[in-house]
Amino acid sequence: DYLIDAPVSAGDGFSFSGGKYSDGPNPSDEWFKQGKFVKAYPVGGTGEKAKDPIFGLTMGAGSQASGDVFRWFSVESGNADNPTVILIHGFPSQAYSYRKVLPVLSKNYHAIAFDWLEYVSALESFVNEVATNKVSLVVQGYFSPVVVKYASKNQEKLNDLILLNPPLTAKHANLPSTLSIFSNFLLGEIFSQDPLRASDKALTSCGPYAMKEDDAMVYRRPYLTSGSSGFALNAISRAMKKELKAYVEDTKAILMDKNWKVRTTVCWGQRDRWLNYDEVEDFCKNSNHKLIELPMAGHHVQEDSGEELGGIISGLISRRI
Repeated sequence: DYLIDAPVSAGDGFSFSGGKYSDGPNPSDEWFKQGKFVKAYPVGGTGEKAKDPIFGLTMGAGSQASGDVFRWFSVESGNADNPTVILIHGFPSQAYSYRKVLPVLSKNYHAIAFDWLEYVSALESFVNEVATNKVSLVVQGYFSPVVVKYASKNQEKLNDLILLNPPLTAKHANLPSTLSIFSNFLLGEIFSQDPLRASDKALTSCGPYAMKEDDAMVYRRPYLTSGSSGFALNAISRAMKKELKAYVEDTKAILMDKNWKVRTTVCWGQRDRWLNYDEVEDFCKNSNHKLIELPMAGHHVQEDSGEELGGIISGLISRRI
């Protein structure tokens, strides 16, 4: 290990096995102390050890999947007897992005934010593990199509669906250059292992969000402690770049289908630099879904207007329940 905030005299560097911040208290440690690991969704595949795709070397233990089920890091807030709200981050981001929303929702709800992989079946497994009753789902950005697909198969499980700057129109069918670069051969492999490009740049290039160093400590940590985060980012980016157009078309079809029964709200941060607002208002009118505009927020609504968003979500769900 090396200390990435150590004085210059101590030296610095980067490795796939990662580094860490100083041994003293820091925001990253404090955040992860709040959460726990939830086991859900069986691990499939051959059981062979994962290898890096460039040199074929076996990756370290920290980059290997567990032998039984996936482990999901989640942070819960509020009384577990209250109605459950599950907060799902976008791509690429983390549950930490909802840190300003959780305290607001915890007053009246059981709020759960978690780090996840983009699989419909795995999402279903996680939701069933953490909530036996009906839930409200909040999802942001490019992971919205996956959640909408899950919701279409599990409408009876949902009270509400709240979408934060989701890709909805034909203009949204291409990944922005900041994300598509991770899918490029070799270059993407390198950039996806760079915590500054993978976390800082991806989160600050899409809107007004200005990342503080304390927050950066949390967002960079996965890329510093294991190569698996970078490889996952690379793989998801490749799949998203290839399939995004179909994802958007499926999302539109589901949300406009006459058999869609889930109360749906679109919250739109109007300072989004990745997704164009054109046609979003028309989509909501034609599909009869509620639209709420947030003038000061960008693509990551929960980062720019977290407390305001928490109040909006709380109000929407309370009227439903």
